[in-house]
Amino acid sequence: MVISMKYVIVLGDGMADEPIESLGGKTPLEYAATPVMDALSKKAEIGMVHTIPEGMKPGSDTANLAVLGYDPKKYYSGRSPLEALSIGVPMKDTDIAIRCNIVTISEDDVPFEEKTIIDHSADEISTEDCAVLLDAVRKELENDSYKFYVGTSYRHCLIWDKGEVVELTPPHDVLTQIIGQYLPEDAMLCGMMKRSYDILANHPINIDRKKRGLHPANCCWFWGAGTKPMLSSFTEKTGKKGMMVSAVDLLKGIAVGAGMGVASVEGANGGLHTNYEGKTQAALSALLKDGYDFVYIHLEAPDEMGHQGSAERKIQAIEYLDTRVIGPLKEALDAAGESYRMLILPDHPTPVRVRTHTSESVPYLLYDSTNELDRTWNYNEKEGAASGICFPEGYTLIDHLFEEV
Repeated sequence: MVISMKYVIVLGDGMADEPIESLGGKTPLEYAATPVMDALSKKAEIGMVHTIPEGMKPGSDTANLAVLGYDPKKYYSGRSPLEALSIGVPMKDTDIAIRCNIVTISEDDVPFEEKTIIDHSADEISTEDCAVLLDAVRKELENDSYKFYVGTSYRHCLIWDKGEVVELTPPHDVLTQIIGQYLPEDAMLCGMMKRSYDILANHPINIDRKKRGLHPANCCWFWGAGTKPMLSSFTEKTGKKGMMVSAVDLLKGIAVGAGMGVASVEGANGGLHTNYEGKTQAALSALLKDGYDFVYIHLEAPDEMGHQGSAERKIQAIEYLDTRVIGPLKEALDAAGESYRMLILPDHPTPVRVRTHTSESVPYLLYDSTNELDRTWNYNEKEGAASGICFPEGYTLIDHLFEEV
């Protein structure tokens, strides 16, 4: 008898980490109070998966493509083009998309090149405030060759007509560092970044933010350049009708490119205090009401807290994921009498110590409601590695999720 099966991936972005001395030598995942994942791990397979192909930079773009079953070496054309798909940018084949973060750089009285990056997200600025700031930049800098598009929170897009894919440094890779050596070699892009600081430093929104003790969103930072992406259909590739639940334009863009559905969740902002319950309900509606076979629930908060260098807040993000997403999701699927397989994992590590992404393998947990195992392990980096199970090519793990057992 063929069992009708539902499939879920819960992705805690950047959730993996290193042992931290202040946590007694434990990682945030190991230290966090995660009763739901602890209980699931006793009935599940755990192991390791390598999501970043050799020679590619560790990022949520390449890693999430891999988790969704797309070989990054074949399908990756740059980060920003995937985000451009999400926000509806009509890219031409000759366009180059570039991520435009609105960041916080130091406001000390030194030349622009000698300033430092303080915060890659400007205290997770709201989309509404950032749209006003980007409009001020647009009025001064936009022309026939360069067009700005509003994304989410601090994450926006610049389209360069007939441009070229240039090497650009992610701002979260150089936090607290002097920016001079990381500025674009392209004179026009570098010049626009400098001008953006002049435009934004004393903008009324930033004056108000500083009065309230918030970081000013005072500079555009360009990175992640790439060409128009060409992803194959997720449904044709897997035979599954899929839905993406994420606050992040990158993930939404991957879904759009792959022909998946994209859930719109009010209050989902990619931060620590995102709408966890709304995301869970959107996933359940897709699976139980709207005829979807597969849902991908992406939580950005662990990654953001890793970039902030806060072990405490990263632990909190992991605990929220456990009790406000995975727990209610399992409870509702069980109550509905559904057979399901749930895969829980990070896309890459974002260690608190380095405050950026790294390429090490990450632990996964695969639970099958129709085939509960009897194990003693917990789900974390150390025990995942000790299991002896490893997928060296991350894009093959989804086949394991979907295989008939």
